[in-house]
Amino acid sequence: MTRPPPRWRSLLFLPAHVPRFVEGAHKRGADALILDLEDAVPQGEKAAARAALPASIAAVGRDGAAAMVRVNHGLRMLARDLEAAVVPGLAALVLPKVEEAGFVREVAEAVSEIEAERAMAPGSVRLVLQVETPAAFPRLDAIAKADPRVAAITLGPEDYAAAMGGVPNPDTLLAPSYAVLRAARAAGIVPLGFIDSIGAYADLDAFAATVARARRFGFRGAMAVHPVQVPLLNAGFSPTADEVAWARRVLAADAAARAEGRGAFELDGRMVDAPVVRRAVDILGSVGGDAAP
Repeated sequence: MTRPPPRWRSLLFLPAHVPRFVEGAHKRGADALILDLEDAVPQGEKAAARAALPASIAAVGRDGAAAMVRVNHGLRMLARDLEAAVVPGLAALVLPKVEEAGFVREVAEAVSEIEAERAMAPGSVRLVLQVETPAAFPRLDAIAKADPRVAAITLGPEDYAAAMGGVPNPDTLLAPSYAVLRAARAAGIVPLGFIDSIGAYADLDAFAATVARARRFGFRGAMAVHPVQVPLLNAGFSPTADEVAWARRVLAADAAARAEGRGAFELDGRMVDAPVVRRAVDILGSVGGDAAP
């Protein structure tokens, strides 16, 4: 079930009960489109949104975006959501309010059963975890490593701030965001997020700066609630042409150095060793398979 980490720079939420949003979503340019059954859908609309999922998943994935579904957390609704959502074409489930690894494993086991019943490839449906409560933080490492299906993890900034009795802004979200980033890197999964409110997009220049800061920290993508965020996420979480050129030169020089039995070498007046080479590999890995030197 081990696979390369996905390239999900932008993951755009869609209210799963609004057909016009679903039908036009594939034109938005997002790497992933999340059909939301949770917060965005009123209680009275959840059954209809759930019933429409097979068609909605096919619609949002028609141009190559990863089709995802955010399920509800409560057990009764979660069971119904899983039965409706795990169909061919689903790339991942987004699990909100994750607080313990055991819950992740139980969901993964249920998904395995449904995949088998529906003749889907084993492990084809991945999991994206949202950490949204302070109770999760003592168990972050176990959560991030809970199951091979887990592909990414992110902080839910609005819910987390509310649970803490605070407001979601760069000051209050720095520590929890960094904790989630560290757990993701330790587990070898994709760290998603930026250090601000997910709804802070009115000032697009400021939002672009927020995304650039997140990439400097080590995040590799983020969720979005409005289409205007998508191009800024795609650009902000993509390496520049200069970075790609530098990374290729580093790997070429590293190969030459290793052929000569050297573990470190000089490039552009700077010493290059294993951590710098890893950064170069990370850069090239984030632009797809055609970036090899």
